[in-house]
Amino acid sequence: MIKDLRLICLLIFLGVFIKLHTSSAEDEMQFIYHGFHEGEAANLHLDGLAEILPNGLLQLTNTSKQQSGHAFHPFPMKFSMSSLNVTQPYSFSTSFVFAIVPEWANGSGHGIAFAISPSMDFSQAMAIEYFGLFNLSNNGVSSNHVFAVELDTIKTLNFYDVDNNHVGIDINSLVSNASAPASYFSNTEGKNKSLELISGDPIQVWIEYDWNKKLLTVALAPIGVQKPIRPLLSFPLDLSLVLLDNMYVGFSSATGSIASNHYILGWSFNRSGEAQSFEYSKLPSLPRSAKQRKKLWLQIWLPIIGVTGLMGVLGMIYIVRKIRYKELREDWEQEYGPQRFCYKDLYKATKGFKDRELIGVGGFGKVYKGVLPCTGAQIAVKKISHESSQGMREFVAEIASMGRLKHRNLVQLLGYCRRKGELLLVYDYMPYGSLDKVLFSNEQPNLSWDQRCRIIRGIASGLLYLHEQSEQVVLHRDIKASNILLDADLNGRLGDFGMARFYDHGAIPETTDVVGTVGYLAPELTRTGKATTSSDVFAFGAFLLEMACGRRPIEPERLPKEVILLEWVFENWKLGEILQTSDPRLEGSFLQEEMELVLKLGLLCSHTNPAARPCMRQVVQYLDGNAILPEVLLEDADIGIVAMSSQQSEKLNLPFPSSFISVQGIFSDS
Repeated sequence: MIKDLRLICLLIFLGVFIKLHTSSAEDEMQFIYHGFHEGEAANLHLDGLAEILPNGLLQLTNTSKQQSGHAFHPFPMKFSMSSLNVTQPYSFSTSFVFAIVPEWANGSGHGIAFAISPSMDFSQAMAIEYFGLFNLSNNGVSSNHVFAVELDTIKTLNFYDVDNNHVGIDINSLVSNASAPASYFSNTEGKNKSLELISGDPIQVWIEYDWNKKLLTVALAPIGVQKPIRPLLSFPLDLSLVLLDNMYVGFSSATGSIASNHYILGWSFNRSGEAQSFEYSKLPSLPRSAKQRKKLWLQIWLPIIGVTGLMGVLGMIYIVRKIRYKELREDWEQEYGPQRFCYKDLYKATKGFKDRELIGVGGFGKVYKGVLPCTGAQIAVKKISHESSQGMREFVAEIASMGRLKHRNLVQLLGYCRRKGELLLVYDYMPYGSLDKVLFSNEQPNLSWDQRCRIIRGIASGLLYLHEQSEQVVLHRDIKASNILLDADLNGRLGDFGMARFYDHGAIPETTDVVGTVGYLAPELTRTGKATTSSDVFAFGAFLLEMACGRRPIEPERLPKEVILLEWVFENWKLGEILQTSDPRLEGSFLQEEMELVLKLGLLCSHTNPAARPCMRQVVQYLDGNAILPEVLLEDADIGIVAMSSQQSEKLNLPFPSSFISVQGIFSDS
């Protein structure tokens, strides 16, 4: 009898223990937040701009530019069969309510991403289009083991985005595996309805993954609307190839040159079943929008202004001043898309465009170093003078070209400003300034051969992108050392697109004006006046010889046979002594095969016959060792540059070699 009683007690104890343990495991695999009040989300892992507001609203970012914020559940989730009571190892369901409130009515940046990551450390990640998840070096690397669903409000051409209002499924990269413009299926109306992510209104998202079907679905709808019976995205996916055993779930958000407030109102997650539904009345409310604040301000102050005569006079003065200093805006500006900066911000950033902030002077005007007061980011402001020959046409061209182009070896145009007759362009600041300055100035240490090779490959990659990989063919038309800038890691970036021309792939360029710099001009330009990708290749050939020989294309003070660099190298090649032309400052610290390749490729790119010159894709293959340089093309080559006096160059409005020395230090400290 006593033994039976003990057995019963033992069974009861085991039952209670199993129930408690099972309940605890289930709690660890699911949660729901109706707002993030202290106590409910005290342990939520936050970094960057992310913070919890007093009413329980989770704010991932504010209107700070080019910043990011993260909010993650603090404990890792198990994504394996070994987890308790989990029969579908990678299945999960989550739902959350978000709102994006842009700083300005017609612009936003960049968006929110729900993410599953093996780590909560995103200290190396970049903001802007990288969403605070990846950076230039690890974007697209399979070892990231990151799964994300992005709510993107910017169209990034480099990531092949469909538009500036879309939802994407991302695996280890911001190039989405599947994406679609934001919309939802109305169950009541039986049709799809568009949805604006930056409306400022709360929107609910459902993300569900079925391990048995290997299927991921994503749906969204305005808050309070029933979950759509048809998802926006339905994508076959085997997450066992992506997710590890222990993973963290949460949100990442980022701003760019234009910023937004990114909010999460509520979040529900279930690792082993359907995520719990929200009680919408328990969700926190959003702050008043800018439109609502403006309306409230008018309701309070307009009656006072109307009654008080003095305030009325002051109001009129304010309106007159605002009209007087109103910035110019025209229809074409809507097409190009880069950030438009406020003149007041640029004035403060450059300390009133003081001479001590001046870092470059040229025929186009002046360049100033600046620090944006709102973010502390260093910038370079190119202020085009009234007398400059680079007028509105060139200004528009530079905005059009640089605003569309995205490549790591191009100087990034951050934005622009127009005020009265002043034209201003804003770029990333390049600490080391122009390659021309570093390569030829005795004030700088000489570049090593490895550094020069990295710069050469970088500029070649950038030109290949311009000629073949961008939306349109881009002719730079002024490739030279002084237009190549060096970032903090001494990577080369091609800049100054004021002379660039665009045309569609397969079309014939129509340019007939000769522009460029003597020493870099292809011979056919003075005959036809038509720039082509081949004439860009010719200028690149002159640049290759500059890098290898450590001198400019034309140096009148040298011996007669050495004045023109191209002809001097060619003559030494014919004598079998081409290595004698290498930069003596390198002191032989280079591989002879690499130096010969660069010198001979420079000669081949400088072939008088445009058809004999390689295209940039071939140039990159030669530099990477994926193709053998055809020396036979040099045997009967007629190598030479445009013979032109300084008087002739003035008639064509071209810089003569002396200008190589005077225009240096663009975008850097002098």
